[in-house]
Amino acid sequence: MRVEHYLVLGAILFALGMIGFLSRRNMIVMFLSSEIMLLGVAVNLVSFSRYRGNLQGQAFTLFIVAVAACEAAIALALILVLFRSKRSLDVSLWQELREPGQPAAVDEEALIPAPPEEPYPTLPPAGLEPHKSAETSHV
Repeated sequence: MRVEHYLVLGAILFALGMIGFLSRRNMIVMFLSSEIMLLGVAVNLVSFSRYRGNLQGQAFTLFIVAVAACEAAIALALILVLFRSKRSLDVSLWQELREPGQPAAVDEEALIPAPPEEPYPTLPPAGLEPHKSAETSHV
């Protein structure tokens, strides 16, 4: 394969990660999107390294992977702590974490709360219950 194919693949991964990061509010999805962007950059570095015939891009990719692993551990710990306090992974609920003096971010369109789910009808475990008579109730 030619180097252009790898560069296009890296650009597609980076673009998908950027779209996912900018369009979602869920903290885990945003974290995974940033990881996809890092992988897109890593693919481009490895493809340039292979094309140029040196190992500098591949060595730099190892550092990117190490930083991504550290980021994963710290981000998941932060996500757990924030979820315990707010019971949600929606980024817009954490307005108090912004710097002092920064205005609060207001959503342009409000999220419509989900309607309560109706319970599914249930049947008794063995079909209809038999009629209880006075003679069988003392057994």
